[in-house]
Amino acid sequence: MRFREWEPVYRQILDSLGFERAGDEEARDELAALARPFDRSRLAWAGETVAICGAAPSLASELDVLDDVDVVVAASSAADVVREAGYPVDLMVTDLDKNPETVVELTIGGTPVAVAAHGDNIPAVREWVPKCDLDNVLATTQAEPVGPVVNWGGFTDGDRAAFVADELGAGELRFAGWDFDDPTVDSMKAKKLRWAARLLAWLERRRGERFSILDGRRDDIDPL
Repeated sequence: MRFREWEPVYRQILDSLGFERAGDEEARDELAALARPFDRSRLAWAGETVAICGAAPSLASELDVLDDVDVVVAASSAADVVREAGYPVDLMVTDLDKNPETVVELTIGGTPVAVAAHGDNIPAVREWVPKCDLDNVLATTQAEPVGPVVNWGGFTDGDRAAFVADELGAGELRFAGWDFDDPTVDSMKAKKLRWAARLLAWLERRRGERFSILDGRRDDIDPL
């Protein structure tokens, strides 16, 4: 996805949630100063079936989805659940808010991690990115991309994982560990989950694909 396609949606997200673009840009610049260009040819997923693992509690009971896919992408703490169950993680997607130690471990072990910088995680970027093997850090932003920091679309870790897979040519996306109606989250997280659903609905239209996790809720999602 090119930024000119993403930017109008990004503006809607900022306005909806009351976030400031300047904070995202500051975080992006912090990450750009630390990161290296990532060789995307390492993630040659053209035509592959890619599992997008969210961090909902249901993930542990849905891991059989991973038995019949080519690539596993794990959002945030989903990476720990997937690995503990004995499955490989091909890419972790995170904004460093839950399990940064896993990020460091994976990068040092050779597994790529897509790290997002935004206005709320500048301290985490400063603390944890320098501890990583930077050759295995795919630096991302939701603001305009600069230098080694890319923007392939997406807002939350989960939906951003799907947009990354799309950018890398995935032939089919399958989902495990998603709950858009989690009653335990606070009001801000609930708003973010609604945006995740909205963005995935946009992505499936762009791809001409139907994501099973949106079944039964498409009529309630405002189109972008």
